[in-house]
Amino acid sequence: MMKLFYFHVAKDVPTGYNPKAAVVIDVLRATTTIASALNNGAEAVQTFSDIDELKSKSSEWPASSRILLGERGGEKINGFDLGNSPVDVTSDVVRGKRLFMITTNGTRALSRLQDAESLYAMSLINRSAVGDRLLVDHPDEVFILGSGWEGSYSLEDSLAAGSLVSYLLEKKPGSIQVVNDELNSAMALWHFWKDDLVGCLRKATHGKRLEGLGNHDDDFVCCSALDKLSVVPIQKELGVLRSF
Repeated sequence: MMKLFYFHVAKDVPTGYNPKAAVVIDVLRATTTIASALNNGAEAVQTFSDIDELKSKSSEWPASSRILLGERGGEKINGFDLGNSPVDVTSDVVRGKRLFMITTNGTRALSRLQDAESLYAMSLINRSAVGDRLLVDHPDEVFILGSGWEGSYSLEDSLAAGSLVSYLLEKKPGSIQVVNDELNSAMALWHFWKDDLVGCLRKATHGKRLEGLGNHDDDFVCCSALDKLSVVPIQKELGVLRSF
């Protein structure tokens, strides 16, 4: 039996315990960007919660084979090559390169569960791919973590968590156990919005925040493209995500 837990934000995750498997979600936009970059041939995405550490580690790589990717408050960090948009990590830009990434929420959530035995990055765009990987590995417990926004609840991350568990239940209903009510509510959210994913993302406070920063229509379309990619970003070494 695979026991599934959902936590809205990193501070809700129990301390002093490392789960067998963990799935971190940041639909708008970190985990969507990670999946897109790896799908487009990036060598790896190395994530950070501290900008000074990122600059130190990235300086060890040749400039020709590294990309600094980061945002604060939804906007690109000064001096970085890219912000945090999945539409910018095209194959021409990222193929064969390592992305050094820091974001307001997503990379911090990944850091919180980096000691899990298996750590995956998921968004709507690779929902079924991550779900199928979990069904093959069948860990006895999975922590699913939303990235939220600066420590508060995120509508779109809960939507994606509900989509993942609904997929797992459809595939193997007798082997999945939903443990907490956070996950029950995420499933209800999924069933309410599953026919209007772009609408949900735009309704979310972070979606409105992005709209306030400028035209992010392409991001909304990309981030709501359910099951578009087959890539499964998995942590291969501490903080480093590669395609499974």
